[in-house]
Amino acid sequence: MKAIALIDGEHHVDVVCDALAELPFDFVGAILVGGAEKLRGGEEYGLTMLESLDEVAAEGVVDLSDEPVLGPRERMLWASRALALGLRYVGPDFSFDPPAYETFGKVPSLAVIGTGKRIGKTAVTGHVARLLSERLDVIVVSMGRGGPAEPEIVEVAPTVESLLEISRAGRHAASDYLETAALAGVPTIGCRRAGGGLAGQVFTSNVHRGAELVEERGPELAIFDGSGAAIPPVTVNGRILVVGPGQDATAYLNAYRVLVSDLVLLVGGGDPTPIRELKDVPVLRVELRLSSVEPISGRRVAVFTTGPAPVDHLDADVVHVSRNLANRAALREELQQIDAEVYLTEIKAAAIDVVAEAAAEQGAKVVFAENQVVSLPGEPDLDEQLLALGEAAVAQPVAR
Repeated sequence: MKAIALIDGEHHVDVVCDALAELPFDFVGAILVGGAEKLRGGEEYGLTMLESLDEVAAEGVVDLSDEPVLGPRERMLWASRALALGLRYVGPDFSFDPPAYETFGKVPSLAVIGTGKRIGKTAVTGHVARLLSERLDVIVVSMGRGGPAEPEIVEVAPTVESLLEISRAGRHAASDYLETAALAGVPTIGCRRAGGGLAGQVFTSNVHRGAELVEERGPELAIFDGSGAAIPPVTVNGRILVVGPGQDATAYLNAYRVLVSDLVLLVGGGDPTPIRELKDVPVLRVELRLSSVEPISGRRVAVFTTGPAPVDHLDADVVHVSRNLANRAALREELQQIDAEVYLTEIKAAAIDVVAEAAAEQGAKVVFAENQVVSLPGEPDLDEQLLALGEAAVAQPVAR
């Protein structure tokens, strides 16, 4: 493997040179990443000294440094840079391979990816799909841990009744693709995936078969929706990274996600400076605002979500708020005490098999809730950024 060596001044030059000769790599350059304890000046390592990983053609990066020069955070930053360039990152007891993406180039595409679960990624996907579908023929491909065994296309927005039928057949009726189809109003293909690596690689998925369905259909733009911190395993023309509240976008291999993205959204706010220092990329602070897809004014409403969501702005008589959609035992206990006309629920977790079933038994109406994505005060206009990204994707001939 043609490799770039990361070396430091905490190691004596003789030790470094002997290691370079002993290790089974074809070293094509080296980067001095810091440390000066054993540097006298004028050291020669027998390699071209580089400033960055993209200066020479290489296949991997070999980390010969150590603490205190490169601690865990610094190492993950170097690993992220390597992976973003398609290079392996190798150390004495670790090895990271760059995520593999299957070529998808017949239809322009975007991907929405995230730094974790329950951060608003699916809400962003829905917002992007609705916005761009006003100008383009758009289709969404969602992958999830509860997706169908074979890719399934949903042409008509699911109703409560149709989702109950899916649930009663033993399937997961609140999968992301069903949520997107119900709320975004665009055709959606449901796929599945299993496992998720530190850099977002999945162990198995059927997304490539979902991509084939997209190519058969031939829309003007495809939007691939990631799953948790897992990245859709296909090449795309642009990526939007959603960073959850309180999450560090440059910690661990989140830095890789930043480096392969073209727009970063900080949900709930946060400091964009570390992201911009890592990559020259637009960073917007946004918030999620829970809303009802149907009028609920004057109704006695119980609200069901998977996490914190302000409800004071809802035009309704909110009599109960549950954050337990992902906790079926607690949810069932709550439902025994609720007296409401309307159950306003996110389409997530136990929304259908528990909440909608309970509503049917109690004679309550189920109304879907969606999380609107809006820029925080003082931030650039989100829709302008998304429209520009969509236009660039359609104009860009090569996916990556």
